[in-house]
Amino acid sequence: MRRTRTLPQVGPVEARLRVDRLGVHRGDRPILSDVTFSVAAGELLALVGPNGAGKSTLLGAICGDLPPADGDIEFAGRPLARWAPVELGRLRAVLPQRTTMSFPFTVGEVVAMGRAPWAGTRHAAEDDDAVDEALRLTGMRPFTGRVFSALSGGEQARAALARVLAQRTPMLLLDEPTAALDLHHQELVLTLARERTRQGGTVVVVLHDLGLAAAYADRIALLAGGRLVADGPPTEVLTADRLSAVYQHEIEVLPHPRTGVPLVVPVRPPG
Repeated sequence: MRRTRTLPQVGPVEARLRVDRLGVHRGDRPILSDVTFSVAAGELLALVGPNGAGKSTLLGAICGDLPPADGDIEFAGRPLARWAPVELGRLRAVLPQRTTMSFPFTVGEVVAMGRAPWAGTRHAAEDDDAVDEALRLTGMRPFTGRVFSALSGGEQARAALARVLAQRTPMLLLDEPTAALDLHHQELVLTLARERTRQGGTVVVVLHDLGLAAAYADRIALLAGGRLVADGPPTEVLTADRLSAVYQHEIEVLPHPRTGVPLVVPVRPPG
């Protein structure tokens, strides 16, 4: 796990994402309203906000799982609705909050599922290398023959991430990828995401940990009540007044003494 990590080259499409005045409803109730932002190739955007802010709903709409009530979503300059499912599978890989398996698939088989969009193309020749590389990057090689459902929650989360990496797409859409992980593996996941953007890929990640978002994101989109409150670099978005209002709890933001990265600290009663 200490060895130098490299990521395989991403797929052939240079991905960019644009969301324009997006609205999503559940029945008659608006969940998202008037959300607008864009993400360039080479950027990592973190979606943050309190519970119920609409982060996972927004990611679900971007993935194509939730139909917009208003607005537009574009990948690489083309409306989302004009991408065929197999094309989307070659453009973006999606990591949901939870991955469940109804059959006793092994970890190796689960990771190999990420290669499905490339079946019948010249990229299918990369399948074995892509799977092995993804297993190595996530530290899951020793678990290759283990049944996925028999793993711990954190091990399942890393196996699911390996499936996403094996897909080798230019865009990653990750919903709370660090939620079940210890500190070391949280850092591993965000390091892999950061390295993907250095290769020209695009990453959109939902995070609850504002410290991780501040440390790894190029930009942070702060959501509250289904609306975009702020969008910009971490030092501009993560201010004490703004976070205290959004999270309804007094919060301090201090610069890290060495890096200057914002450290977000909730104010607690003495003792």
